[in-house]
Amino acid sequence: MIGAAIEGHRHLGPGLLESAYEACLCRELEFRQLSFERQEPLRVSHKGQSVDSGYRLDLVAEGLVVVEIKAVDALLPIHQAQVLTYLRLTGLRLRGEKQ
Repeated sequence: MIGAAIEGHRHLGPGLLESAYEACLCRELEFRQLSFERQEPLRVSHKGQSVDSGYRLDLVAEGLVVVEIKAVDALLPIHQAQVLTYLRLTGLRLRGEKQ
């Protein structure tokens, strides 16, 4: 997975929008025959009811890995908080996290 992301970025170079890197990463995952869902809707539960939040997960690879693509100079604490919230809402876990 990481190799696919590096290869895509190496091919395109810096300075593009996240959507370009996402498209390239999807092609790399296809080349590697890895399954993924692109722009997966993130549903939120409110008082026991599922509601459309308007959020989308950039990629969910192999049904296990949430990939949030960023085209920024540096990752900020808010980016980490975003991914942790996505993991909590999807029920997916950090590697090595106890259930």
